[in-house]
Amino acid sequence: MNLSRKWLADFTDIRATSAEYAEAMTMSGSKVELTREPSAEIKNVVVGRVISTARHPDSDHMWICMMDVGRAEPAQIVTGAQNVREGDFVPVALHKSLLPGGKKIEKGKLRGVKSEGMLCSLAELELDTHDFPGAEEDGILILTETDDLVPGGDIRPVIGADDSIVEFEITNNRPDCLSVIGLARESAATFGTELRVPEPSVKGGGGDISKLLSVEVQEPELCPRYTGAMVKNIRIAPSPKWMRRRLRASGVRPINNIVDITNYVMLEYGQPMHAFDYACLDGGKIIVRRAREGERVNTLDGTPRALTSDMLVIADAHKPVGVAGVMGGENSEITESTEYAVFESANFDGVSIRRTASALGMRTDASGRYEKGLDINNTLPAIRRACELVELLGAGEVLDGMIDIRAREYVPRSLALAPDKINALLGTDIPHGDMAAILEKIGCRVDGDTVSVPSWRGDIEHTADLAEEVARFYGYDKIAPTLFEGAAAPGGLTDRQAILLEAGGLLRGMGYYEIYTYSFIGHSDYDSIRLPSDAPERRCVTILNPLGEDRAVMRTTPLPSMLEELRRNRTARIIDARLYEAARVYIPARDGELPDERITLTLGAFGNVDFYAIKGAVEALLRELRVPDAEFHAWEDAPSFHPGRCAGVFVNGERIGVVGQLHPSVTKNYDLPASYAAMLDFDCVLRLRADESGYVPLPRFPAVERDVAVVCDDGVTAAELTAAIKRGGGEFLRETELFDIYTGAPIPVGKKSAAFSLRFRSDEGTLTDECADNAVRDILSLLESELGAFIR
Repeated sequence: MNLSRKWLADFTDIRATSAEYAEAMTMSGSKVELTREPSAEIKNVVVGRVISTARHPDSDHMWICMMDVGRAEPAQIVTGAQNVREGDFVPVALHKSLLPGGKKIEKGKLRGVKSEGMLCSLAELELDTHDFPGAEEDGILILTETDDLVPGGDIRPVIGADDSIVEFEITNNRPDCLSVIGLARESAATFGTELRVPEPSVKGGGGDISKLLSVEVQEPELCPRYTGAMVKNIRIAPSPKWMRRRLRASGVRPINNIVDITNYVMLEYGQPMHAFDYACLDGGKIIVRRAREGERVNTLDGTPRALTSDMLVIADAHKPVGVAGVMGGENSEITESTEYAVFESANFDGVSIRRTASALGMRTDASGRYEKGLDINNTLPAIRRACELVELLGAGEVLDGMIDIRAREYVPRSLALAPDKINALLGTDIPHGDMAAILEKIGCRVDGDTVSVPSWRGDIEHTADLAEEVARFYGYDKIAPTLFEGAAAPGGLTDRQAILLEAGGLLRGMGYYEIYTYSFIGHSDYDSIRLPSDAPERRCVTILNPLGEDRAVMRTTPLPSMLEELRRNRTARIIDARLYEAARVYIPARDGELPDERITLTLGAFGNVDFYAIKGAVEALLRELRVPDAEFHAWEDAPSFHPGRCAGVFVNGERIGVVGQLHPSVTKNYDLPASYAAMLDFDCVLRLRADESGYVPLPRFPAVERDVAVVCDDGVTAAELTAAIKRGGGEFLRETELFDIYTGAPIPVGKKSAAFSLRFRSDEGTLTDECADNAVRDILSLLESELGAFIR
């Protein structure tokens, strides 16, 4: 919210510099983002009157102008503009002047003729034709309102650049501060000054509104109050200079007197308004209703809008003429031919307006205010102020009477003023009388220990809210810091959080760096990782208002995000990268339900790494997380991975992840060398991990070791051999380790040799060689019967 200090002065007198004002307002809870002094951007630019003009002797388009700039001698200015005439008042930038944007002007020569400055156009002063109606956009700014112009006078007050602009950051719970009056109320309370809010005065006399217009509210829950007024003999014209300057200072472009009045009232009172052309209202009636399915309306921005039954509209007897609280319709726009205008000042349900604006993709100043919840008692003062301005500007004749439909009466909120409780909460000792005085400054009525909250302060609901108001105007800087009293709140990590942190620590210990990526990706990312068109992962949650096409859906797989980060590292000339992420994926649920949000532990690496390195990292991670008996089996149903270098991770027959080398086409799409990745479903890891670690005492008896080498078919995996050895080894086999695989002579073609180290031990006594040899014979027998493997 931009606040003009000149506009603020209409309601309260603040004697403070911009810096002092900003500091005090911020300390009282109205945060100031910045202050702007337009006058600081313009220096040594004055009002000049053209005494004479003459052709440049060496140019067919330049003019030599003699200018009265309030000095003893005229100033000579050379200009290329063709719209300057004798007697015109224009802005003159003299020698060593400064213009907006940091542009400096100095005297010089133009084609041999001395020029002591420059005549200024609208653009050079950062103005446009809305600020000075009738001015030429491409020529010199001719000042036509000459009553108070003096040659040599400062140009800044003439163009409205002598104001101070304060930009506030207004929180969503304070919509009353989205207005000049609201900020004036806060300013008066902060500085202890008098607040003046004059009652609008309307003469009327233009006829009886009830004979021309009727209003019906069919949705009282969505429109608790609707106030309307009418003006006849509309005269469209530019707004006066004072109004244009205030609108511009607030960041609103002046249009014409009728439109400017509605914008002016919205800024001053915080109440959005709209004006309809009465001739466009069929049946002389306004109906506030829900849109009918299939209805359409062209809004004032010229865009056709498809409406649904969830949306509130302003309609006449036959058609919608506006989207309630968002934007009016093109079919009822005020034009030069308008004779009668209907002013609307209504209170709409904030949630309904927000949903409508979001669904239509059009957030306006009006909808931004309505969605925060506005004062139901503000519609009548605002529309009276609009009618007062109509009469003040001579824009028309106000009809007698107003239509004011109250579907719901405002019930004032009363709270108990409990000084002891407030002081205990704040750690202060503020007397009851001081608290009452503070609350009365912000508009509350205090009667003994009862506080009546004003209608514009919907955020004051509890004693804690009263305490906040007392604290911010008493002064946060005056409240001595105290230690928190009471029992410490219980806290700590959930099991899920603790295990996730443990997994991160384990991976970092293995040389992997943690990354964080966005949870949304683009549809094309699924193509980049070779997902088939019918892959279930392509069914995903679509974002309604995405940042871009590459951020249009919530990811169902973390692989594209990991590969993007690997590519970023590769681009940064990193030759060896190992990354991991506890990535969230979003699996769509049934219509109307939130997606299933799951965590996938994702590893990615390139450089000094191979399949066995990343598989070993997964094995170590699962072992330390107490996930028992993880097995790795060849897996070909993973289109993003190399078909011969990919394994599924299984626990108790359930696949919980995948690990392997990425498909060459995938790494090519991401400009990567040979790269490896692994993905583990963290929810499955949590479910399958052992609850407790089992204690295993140190062995009391020595182990007996045997090495066994067997020859088997080349297609038999080491995992199958290991599983068979464990089954055949009996109760004394404690460890099995593969330490060699060999192919080549004298091993037959299509065969390989696999060598294992076996360790046997008993907890009851020292094993004999005979016992160990019997176990080895059982192992060899099982290997031969099940896998066709025989001793080498």
